[in-house]
Amino acid sequence: MSYVYKRPELARQMARQLLHPSVLDEGLRSGLFLSGLRRIGKTTFLLNDLIPALEDLGAIVIYVDLWSDPQRSPASLIRDAIREKLSELESLPATAVRKLRRLAGADIGALGFKFGFKLDTLGEPGGATLAQALGEVVDQGRTDVVLIVDEVQHAITSEEGNQMLLALKAARDAINPRPNTLGHFLFVGTGSHRALVGELTARRNQAFTGATSVAYPVLDKEYVAYLLQRLSAEGFTAQPSLDVAVKAFQTLGHRPEEMIKALRQLHFHLPPGSNPDEHLPVIANTLRSTAADIELMKLEQLGGLATAIFDRIASAEGDARGLFSADAAAAYSKAIGREVKVEEAQPVVNELMATNLIMRKGHGLYGITDPFVQEMWRERKAIEGKL
Repeated sequence: MSYVYKRPELARQMARQLLHPSVLDEGLRSGLFLSGLRRIGKTTFLLNDLIPALEDLGAIVIYVDLWSDPQRSPASLIRDAIREKLSELESLPATAVRKLRRLAGADIGALGFKFGFKLDTLGEPGGATLAQALGEVVDQGRTDVVLIVDEVQHAITSEEGNQMLLALKAARDAINPRPNTLGHFLFVGTGSHRALVGELTARRNQAFTGATSVAYPVLDKEYVAYLLQRLSAEGFTAQPSLDVAVKAFQTLGHRPEEMIKALRQLHFHLPPGSNPDEHLPVIANTLRSTAADIELMKLEQLGGLATAIFDRIASAEGDARGLFSADAAAAYSKAIGREVKVEEAQPVVNELMATNLIMRKGHGLYGITDPFVQEMWRERKAIEGKL
């Protein structure tokens, strides 16, 4: 049996903030972007918690993962997800439509969805625009429509993707400000590339500039307690204390899969009579180092100049600046043993951002994307300095 750790309270809170915002939450109707490192449970939360919570409040939810098919363009994935949902709505029985409207707190009114446009040409030249289509869904459903785009940063990797985001913004602006609108169109984007997700709301040339961007709320002590309770229920006796397990989870970057690996290693390799609290931190640090090695292998493949630039950013206290200065070029030259010109740095920085090793934090400001990779880099440099 597969267990999924549920976060219903967090989901209900977010759903209420989106669908029934207070004065302080009304800005969420401009768009909500959640960023967090890979493998910390974002998609699991969306599918098992947030979407059901939104639907329990009567919202129509459309979900698409832009990593689901890397061979297809993000724009076509979004367009097809919307078409599929609208087709599903047209085939809903009358009882399901009644329930939907009742959940949304709307008058029952006429039954059934019937759209005045062809679904196969939606969003195409000559077909209905997304603003027209989503507006009809809102009006016929008498409720809110929420589009959730997982790994949203991939939408800005192509001109077609950028145009899709602009079309979705146009839909938001056409639907939400209407007097006495029967519902709203809400956009939620999540991503593992913090730099690019941040750019989606911070850069003036982006469709959703000014929207709300926040860090994904990572799993915490309650999740670790849940894991330990499951171990106890299944008869595992060699368990660490809660406080030690929580620290190990933090060491592992709040990644559930890594925590389960650590507990598994503890169970199978703990010497008889040994103290689990002494062994789990060692296991967690080893797994953390292994995870960092996987990321740093990408750095090695980019070459010496990339390594020198990465080191300058990782070694900085706070945000790194001046990556393209004459002083920086001199430091790179010394590090790799050849002359480096200033203009060589920019394309390498772009490659480092493309592989999610570094992130742009502002004009001329850069940081390491994963703080644990930065910690491991610094620790290893400190050890090398002592040798």
